[in-house]
Amino acid sequence: MAPKASKGGKAAKQNEGPTEAEEPLQAVVFTDSHEGRFIPFTYSQPRCLLKLANTPLIEYTLEWLASVGVQEVFVHTAGNHSEQVEAYLEQSRWQDTFDSLRTITSAATSIGDAMRDLDEKGLMKGDFISVYGDLVANIDISAALSSHKTRRLKNKDAIMTMILREAGDYHRTKDQHNGQCFVIDSDTSRCIYYEQVRPRKSPRLDIPAEVMKDHVDIDMREDLIDCGIDICTPDSLAQWSDSFDWKRPRKDFVHGVLQDYETFGRTIHTHIVKEGYAARVNSLRAYDAVSKDVVSRWTYPYSPNMNMLAEQTYQLAKGNVYREDRVTLARSSSIGRRTVLGEGSSVGEGSVIINSVIGRRCVIGKRVRVENAYIWDDAHIGDDTVVETAIVANEVSIGKKCHVKRGALISQGVKVADGVVVEENMRLAKIERDDDDEVVQGVTDPKIVGEGGEGFLIELNEEEEEVYESLLAGVQDMDLVEDDDDDSDFDSDDEDGAEYEHEMVPAARSGSFASVASNESEEGAELKRKKADFVRTATDSVLDGMTKKQNEDNIQLELQSHRLAENAEDSWIREAVAAAFSRYIVALTENEEEPQKPKVAAEAAIMTNQRLITACVKEAGEQAEFLLFLQIDLLHRQQGGEVLLHAAYVLAIEDFVDSVGLQEWWDDSRSSRTQELQDLRDKAEGVVTSMVAAAAAESSEDEESGEDEDDEDEDEDDD
Repeated sequence: MAPKASKGGKAAKQNEGPTEAEEPLQAVVFTDSHEGRFIPFTYSQPRCLLKLANTPLIEYTLEWLASVGVQEVFVHTAGNHSEQVEAYLEQSRWQDTFDSLRTITSAATSIGDAMRDLDEKGLMKGDFISVYGDLVANIDISAALSSHKTRRLKNKDAIMTMILREAGDYHRTKDQHNGQCFVIDSDTSRCIYYEQVRPRKSPRLDIPAEVMKDHVDIDMREDLIDCGIDICTPDSLAQWSDSFDWKRPRKDFVHGVLQDYETFGRTIHTHIVKEGYAARVNSLRAYDAVSKDVVSRWTYPYSPNMNMLAEQTYQLAKGNVYREDRVTLARSSSIGRRTVLGEGSSVGEGSVIINSVIGRRCVIGKRVRVENAYIWDDAHIGDDTVVETAIVANEVSIGKKCHVKRGALISQGVKVADGVVVEENMRLAKIERDDDDEVVQGVTDPKIVGEGGEGFLIELNEEEEEVYESLLAGVQDMDLVEDDDDDSDFDSDDEDGAEYEHEMVPAARSGSFASVASNESEEGAELKRKKADFVRTATDSVLDGMTKKQNEDNIQLELQSHRLAENAEDSWIREAVAAAFSRYIVALTENEEEPQKPKVAAEAAIMTNQRLITACVKEAGEQAEFLLFLQIDLLHRQQGGEVLLHAAYVLAIEDFVDSVGLQEWWDDSRSSRTQELQDLRDKAEGVVTSMVAAAAAESSEDEESGEDEDDEDEDEDDD
């Protein structure tokens, strides 16, 4: 749990409490983003209270705000679920954590309306943080706050700072249909142009010439994840009030302020974060991706066994399996890796649960298979049923011998009769909203849910059908359908993702809700998902073994078992081992009790676990690939350049890699694909140069020695 933000603890590490001369750090949390991407689940519950890894989304948001030193929080609610949000917060521990936690209810129909409401109420005493109630993050923003404050002292017209996460062009959770381009002045970090783009429709950017003329050095960035974290000023609220037709923070507010710069001189700046995790759960695709990241501990410390809620009792077991108290597992049941089991749930004989989240008080029958799925509280799955890559909401009952196929969404309270097949991408609900926006009971369709079932199919409209058809040629995953042409579609500010790891090439994520159009075959996409899953699992396994100082032979044995189970390729093994070494060495340098210098850490890690390297790195091409994987994983890590330098040196001096392997790595275009990768690689230039030169000199000496021997032989023959 987060400590009270004004009383030291982890919150104080990033932002100390206010002095007499300072205003308290405030934040506003918007719980309604005014779109319907989570329909039908949000018919009866606000998105911020939907559970991610069995914890309400807003808990992650408030935990992060406490960790960055926020003292006062205003939770802005609007729409149909305001009372639910207010009631939840009134009973939560957050009332005692923050100095002040207030719920503001309004009739806002957009973020713009909410901003104008805040301005009218005059609640913001100074600069404040603006976020959404579906944010999951662990990033440090102390530098961003400091830069923003310094900038404001020099220029009162600097009215906002956008915090963006660097992620690469092909981040696995980025929306490949709708992108964002930030044009940034390199010297001042000022955003001078912003545009939302649809690469599939128009790959061109039309940047006005006048934008470019006054800026010598600019960065055009399409590799940034925008999670809606902004440091705002009261002046920014005034701009919203002056422009009553602005609805969206990016497309309207940012675009409008930048467009009016010549007239009013107001500026918006950026702060780009290169480390840590940040994502909004603003789509089903993001829900799947962030859930998996939480379970896989990429969001540390925010993982299930942190037990954010007082009543939670999760314990972590091998393979990232989290289990609460009073879970009943039949002797012949099987619980696979990356699985969460909530309190009071039971799993019957012969059932298999893999890579899934099971809520509280769920009943999983006999011989059931649940894979890549999310089963919420109080659900019942009948015997011999298969649920794959789907969301089954609270109090849903699925009969015996059913098959819930990929991409299905089954909303709260739906009952599916025995023997029913829920086809791919179906959305089933029991309630709906009428013309007056009131929740009403829908008419059950026995053709969909079977005789005795309860629920109906939510039909797609023409526009959704068109989107659906356009994606059939690509990856047929969960979030195929976007909403109507309102704030929720391309005009929304929800183009974000989650921090994971830098990818050199586009790669599909193991998550099944991605709305990604692709020219690849379904088999190719599935292979990429399989690889991503294997590399992540194998990396975790190797890193865990090294951290616990297990015998390297035992670590290698477990790695081989993973390989055989998944029929993994040799390259996948090298990638996992390289990533594990990268993270272990960095961890040694960051050890709070006894931090090691990169040189010492690299030597200790490699020499103690050298058999892991020799088992998968032999030929020059394999050596080059291993170095490339090591380089990629170190790209955005603390002291990444120093670690790469000393790791390359140890690998070379101990003959794990030779001069040919070093040279192949150096010549590989992927090692310098971006300027950042090239800059990182250049840290090891001295090692490569000296080793290659030494090898060349040795080769030359051998040749001369050979020539001398030949001359001696000739002399002997002459004699």
